[in-house]
Amino acid sequence: MNAQFKKGVLELCVLSKLAIRDQYGYELTEAISKEMVISTGTLYLILKRLKDDAFVETYLVESGEGPARKYYHLTEKGKVHQKEQKKEWNDFVKVVDNILEEGAKNE
Repeated sequence: MNAQFKKGVLELCVLSKLAIRDQYGYELTEAISKEMVISTGTLYLILKRLKDDAFVETYLVESGEGPARKYYHLTEKGKVHQKEQKKEWNDFVKVVDNILEEGAKNE
C-alpha cells in the first residue's frame, strides 16, 4: 500500500478502532496491522498527538502478564472529531472515485 495514502488516513483508522472500544497501544497496532503495514512508533506518535489534542484519554489496567497496560479511550471531543474526519474522508473518496472514473472513460 502506498505510504502517502496511509499517512493521510492512519489517524482516522486509530480513531475508528477506538470508537469501537478502548484498546491499549500494542493491541491497536496488531488490529490495524491486520489490514496494513504500520510501525509501532508511528502509532504511538499518533496516540500522543491525539492525547495532546484531548481526543483520547488514558487509564491503566493491571495485567496478569506483566506491567499494567495503558488503555486509550475516545473522549466526547474525540468522538465528534472521528465522525467529522470520517465524513471528510468519505467525501474525499467520492471526489477521487469520480476523477478516476472520468480518466477510465478516456483510456
